[in-house]
Amino acid sequence: MADVIFFDLDGTLVDHRSAVWETIGQIVRAAPNATAPPEELAALWWTLEARHMREYLAGQCSFAEHHRRRVRSFLPMLGEPVPESPGLLDAWISERYLTVFEEAWQCYPDVQPCLETLKRIPGGPRLAVLTNGDPHQQRAKLDRFGLLDYFEAVLTPTELGAAKPVAYAAACRWLRTDPVQAVNVGDMLESDVNAAALAGLTGVWLDRGIDFVTGEPSPTADETILRIEKLTDLPDRLPRTNA
Repeated sequence: MADVIFFDLDGTLVDHRSAVWETIGQIVRAAPNATAPPEELAALWWTLEARHMREYLAGQCSFAEHHRRRVRSFLPMLGEPVPESPGLLDAWISERYLTVFEEAWQCYPDVQPCLETLKRIPGGPRLAVLTNGDPHQQRAKLDRFGLLDYFEAVLTPTELGAAKPVAYAAACRWLRTDPVQAVNVGDMLESDVNAAALAGLTGVWLDRGIDFVTGEPSPTADETILRIEKLTDLPDRLPRTNA
């Protein structure tokens, strides 16, 4: 059996995409001078999030600055002026975005039953979260839903000095385990499963029926991929590791 199971967070434990859509929808509906329909502006925000998150993960800006870059591009589309002050941009993010976004977080219903079952396995694996998100925000999500105590560690680029996929090796070192004794579970086929396998871990694809990035139906996976449709399937299908 695996020594450690790493879980992705957004799209795996918490429904990040729905929370973003709900938040931007509320913001756009409250903007009388918006320059495009709500669905177009929501799609734009999602594109900006992906673009500037990549910049943050590449070390090109801080987490706070990646938020500011989104807002600088987005406000003109709302028909609103763009403040020059970083403090005013931070206030917009806090008051207009994060307040609604955090209220919109939802934990998938299969998460806690899965974790409870894994914790009851005699001599079972250690559990950890491995996420590219901000450590404060990601821990807040886990705390909101009473999940923190299930995990030995919550690992982000802040702790590891790198994002996934480089972070897979760093996370194994952090938990003093060999990659061949580790499993990574996530909803993104390439970055959570295939990249983990290239790093020597065993990847498990949680196929929730939607592509996290595009919102389209899930991609087609090679038949060799270990695929589950809900987390409660994981304990019974927990793979033997490569060790």
